[in-house]
Amino acid sequence: MSNTGLGTALLALIQRDLKLAYRHRGALAYPLLFFVIVTSLFPLAVGSTPEVLRNIGPGVIWVAALLATLLGLETLFRSDYEDGSLEQIILSPHSISVLVFAKVAAHWLLTGLPLLIISPLLAFMMHMDASTLKTLCLSLLLGTPTLSLIGAVGVALTVSLQRGGLLLTLLVLPLYVPVLIFGANAVHSAANGLAVLGQLYMLGAMLALSIVLVPIAIAAALRASLN
Repeated sequence: MSNTGLGTALLALIQRDLKLAYRHRGALAYPLLFFVIVTSLFPLAVGSTPEVLRNIGPGVIWVAALLATLLGLETLFRSDYEDGSLEQIILSPHSISVLVFAKVAAHWLLTGLPLLIISPLLAFMMHMDASTLKTLCLSLLLGTPTLSLIGAVGVALTVSLQRGGLLLTLLVLPLYVPVLIFGANAVHSAANGLAVLGQLYMLGAMLALSIVLVPIAIAAALRASLN
């Protein structure tokens, strides 16, 4: 990457990750299938009446989206660590923080965006109306990138461990709680005809802070893991 500009390097890194994911496209379906299956099981467990589904729907969809995002996180830096590409990123003359942000962006395109696209179908299953569906999509659009960014810190800390999945879960889940609270509450408030701008502003603020600060933490965690 030393002979290219930063923008070219970012584009090349995103394209590389997308191409590698396409070669293993079967694995791409796992988080999406998990999201759909978990959300679909709740009506079987608690009942299929519209009132019950509208009441639990926001929390169910958000918890399922959170867990699906977590499911796809462990491989974020794993293949790069195993083939030595991660060391090349660390040694690159470009900003490591910006390069790892490109990798997280590629992860969101492969995991978060499909969840966002499929969520209207699940919202329809939960008997959500149009205004609630709009709030759901906005909250997921603001919240899922934050989940990917925060989760990437945990992945960077555990990338050198052989079985870091459980440790990754323990590190990341407590940090996901604020995003889950504001995201689910925004959708629940919309379903009850209440104002949702406050919750959406908080999700937007968390996303903005994550974009600015989290890549720095990811870069530091990768350096620590590779030393």
